[in-house]
Amino acid sequence: RDCSAMMKYILVTGGVISGIGKGIIASSVGTILKSCGLHVTAIKIDPYINIDAGTFSPYEHGEVFVLDDGGEVDLDLGNYERFLDIRLTKDNNLTTGKIYQSVINKERRGDYLGKTVQVVPHITDAIQEWVVKQATVPVDDDGVEPQVCVIELGGTVGDIESMPFIEAFRQFQFKVKRENFCNIHVSLVPQPSATGEQKTKPTQNSVRELRGLGLSPDLIMCRCSTALENSVKEKISMFCHVEPKQVICVQDVSSIYRVPLLLEDQGVVSYLSRRLNMPIDARPRKMLTKWKEMSDRSDRLLEHCSIALVGKYTKFSDSYASVIKALEHSALAISHKLEVKYIDSACLEPGTLQEEPVKYHEAWPHFCFGVRGTEGKIHAINWARIQKKPFLGVCLGMQLAVCEFARSTLDANSTEFDPDSKHPVVIDMPEHNPGQMGGTMRLGKRRTIFTNDTSVLRKLYGDADYVEERHRHRFEVNPELKSHFEEKGFRFVGQDVEGERMEVIELDDHPYFIGVQYHPEFTSRPIKPSPPYLGLLLAAAGKLQSYLQKEMVDPKWTSQINC
Repeated sequence: RDCSAMMKYILVTGGVISGIGKGIIASSVGTILKSCGLHVTAIKIDPYINIDAGTFSPYEHGEVFVLDDGGEVDLDLGNYERFLDIRLTKDNNLTTGKIYQSVINKERRGDYLGKTVQVVPHITDAIQEWVVKQATVPVDDDGVEPQVCVIELGGTVGDIESMPFIEAFRQFQFKVKRENFCNIHVSLVPQPSATGEQKTKPTQNSVRELRGLGLSPDLIMCRCSTALENSVKEKISMFCHVEPKQVICVQDVSSIYRVPLLLEDQGVVSYLSRRLNMPIDARPRKMLTKWKEMSDRSDRLLEHCSIALVGKYTKFSDSYASVIKALEHSALAISHKLEVKYIDSACLEPGTLQEEPVKYHEAWPHFCFGVRGTEGKIHAINWARIQKKPFLGVCLGMQLAVCEFARSTLDANSTEFDPDSKHPVVIDMPEHNPGQMGGTMRLGKRRTIFTNDTSVLRKLYGDADYVEERHRHRFEVNPELKSHFEEKGFRFVGQDVEGERMEVIELDDHPYFIGVQYHPEFTSRPIKPSPPYLGLLLAAAGKLQSYLQKEMVDPKWTSQINC
């Protein structure tokens, strides 16, 4: 088989500190290669022992990202999907737990014929087999097999838990041959304020450790606050066994969407095409031109739009990474600069006024700019409904909007928070098993059918009969109470295929009061914003009605606002 036609593997490792930006860099490398006409897929390796990210608190690793097939995965897979505009599956997220589980299951079946099962070769072989198999799974809409697989190894080189993966790739580079495998190492170049001098020692140590484990980086991507000085580049080149052109500067930029452009400007595509013998199209790349236009437009925005994000995990912004991205995509589409105000819902509760009055009085003015935390969310929803402020409730947010509206008419609540409620508005789903936490939710892509022709959300989706969005919930709105709500102008305009689950709510006589049971943020893209979020931003900017009128006259206008 011709070398240029074989699968190309790009391993992205990190040194010095975790959370250095490997996910954005891996996504950006994939983006510039995809812009050259290649089909690119991505795999994220997480060395923790959990089977998946489903049972994590958002304070551990940020949000849990949900895929079409119901996979609960690391938020970096969200970056891959948004940057590359692809659809991944749960096997694109590999964990130590998954590998050990598969090897132990084989051992129990007797697949190893009485051999002693060890980390080398059994675990390392299983890692390589998983990567080779998953790399060939199509992720684009055209169903074509990928040509390049970008693999991000989570954590930091030298961690005990990532050792089997490093060893697996040390072996792997010889199995697939040098022209089909390369390693990008992401490191930190700190600049202490005392001297202002860029320090290379952490990078030298990190690369030395990686080379000691049998992997030699082809590109060293240096994260730094300002552009690398030439003397620093040359020093890294000399001590880390690479040419100066293989030292790439990834300084802080105004938007993460500038990172692919930064890599392209430093010749990363031409280096990878030579190093991996890839047949790359050298003509001007339309996709990157769009990214440049988008980044430039983002920097020039003057009008602001403020959105209050009320939640339980607001102390850590990565807890709502996809929500923030969906809001950013929508703000950019309507040419506004987004300003997000994070509000801990617990701080809005009357109990906080007694216990911590300062927090209470700080939270409410933020909000009125124009079991924990649930009551605070209900207070926020009540305020948005009565004050006629644009509101979007996602998943639990939708359920609590239903609870808030019902409380004024009957003794209603959710069985999630009050199992003894006389009139439960939100109930346990039949398939939910309360005794087991992992993988027991209603997960993945499901169809929602619009039941109302005049629905605002339906119009935002381009007057579609149905939409397919990703779900992640254990509780649902009680369908038996539907008629009581609709009599008072609180309409259920979207339902599941069987007509049993309430998926979308809308309130009459309100600028924008919408709740969705699904998570529309997971399918939002920089150039294709999610309609519920776009509606929220349009309503907040006072442009919703004019947008809907133009949309009715010319349905193509939806796609034109992003160009």
